[in-house]
Amino acid sequence: MEDTARPGKHVDAGEYWLRHRALRLLGTGFALLALSACDINAVPRQDEAVNAAWSQVLNQYQRRTDLVPELVETVKGYARQEQTVLTGVTEARAKATQMQLPADILTNPDAFKSFEQNQAALSGALGRLLAVSESYPQLKSNQNFLALQSQLEGTENRIAVARRDYIAAVQRYNTTLRTIPGRWIAAWLYPNAALRQNFSIQEQAQQKPQVRF
Repeated sequence: MEDTARPGKHVDAGEYWLRHRALRLLGTGFALLALSACDINAVPRQDEAVNAAWSQVLNQYQRRTDLVPELVETVKGYARQEQTVLTGVTEARAKATQMQLPADILTNPDAFKSFEQNQAALSGALGRLLAVSESYPQLKSNQNFLALQSQLEGTENRIAVARRDYIAAVQRYNTTLRTIPGRWIAAWLYPNAALRQNFSIQEQAQQKPQVRF
């Protein structure tokens, strides 16, 4: 039987494979070009910014924690009868420092919430301690107490700045992961990228105890 296939219409398997491969390479090239225009490094760069901001948050909270023992001892020298308030500060500090922060705290809602609650409790206890000090003129005029107050005020300001920077860094990072093309880039190149936990603006406003001179 004669071959009835029309001239020029027959494509052997080798030629088909070459055409298919060429199309795939061309498609991959276009995809890479598109990704390069979309800043494929945004996800890891913003992730590093979040981690750096979180380190500053931890550093400033630790700085505050380190001030507490001397502050408590100074107040105790003039207001020993305020045992409930003094004990409250000591216990809040202990709870904040004894918490073991897991490596995944920034993606662990429960651990992040516990950290935030412990720091908020210490803020509240310090606020009550400073309020009590208003009733003791000799304490308020003590040079060591005044120096500690000044250090605490500076530390609280740095905490506020560190938290604000962390909030902004997380918002940028999470927005990148939630929106296109960042979501596509993360799924393809950074499959382990995950949304980060964040402080709320309300918590930011409530954190800082009032330091009065």
